[in-house]
Amino acid sequence: QLRANTYAKYKENPAEIKALLDAKGLSLVMFSSGNVEIDPAKKEANAAMHLNHARFVKALGGTSIQLTNSLRKNNVPPTTDELARLAAAMNEIGTLTKEIGIQATYHNHMNQFGETPEEVDMLVKHMNPSYARLLLDVAHYFQGGGNPAEAVLKYKDVIHSFHIKDVESPIKGQESNPTAYKFVELGQGKVNLEEVFKNMEKI
Repeated sequence: QLRANTYAKYKENPAEIKALLDAKGLSLVMFSSGNVEIDPAKKEANAAMHLNHARFVKALGGTSIQLTNSLRKNNVPPTTDELARLAAAMNEIGTLTKEIGIQATYHNHMNQFGETPEEVDMLVKHMNPSYARLLLDVAHYFQGGGNPAEAVLKYKDVIHSFHIKDVESPIKGQESNPTAYKFVELGQGKVNLEEVFKNMEKI
């Protein structure tokens, strides 16, 4: 997976980084395309940015982009309307990228819209899986209060891909701060990865 800052460096010559990937025997499975805007004044330019990223991914032989958001401010939960607008914006982006053969995916994330399982559920209900599918991050989903193994089964029809991570919370030595967390080596945190993998096999 490459991050969005790769685009600025290689957008004029994607063949250069394609050659680097090929030399290492690597293929691009996901590209972090960045934030989705729901402000009407920003939506058009934002969609154009993601489409440019999708064209870049296409040139690298990739098939999908990851969408996130930085809309959560001061830990204020989003309204149902805001979540519906975010899903609609992702559907619109996905409609554009699908035309060139690139799948748009939504990455659930702490400190963003979609932090809690309830918010993820609302987003998924408004996402059109023909255009926007779910990239389930099991550690973020757990830290947001959800059971990622159950989510694998619940969202089996809309899941596109996974981030397999583990998370420690509270952090050792910071037990007085129950909200503190950090990502750790697989098996060293609290995510029930065995159940996650078992349910992945089921679907």
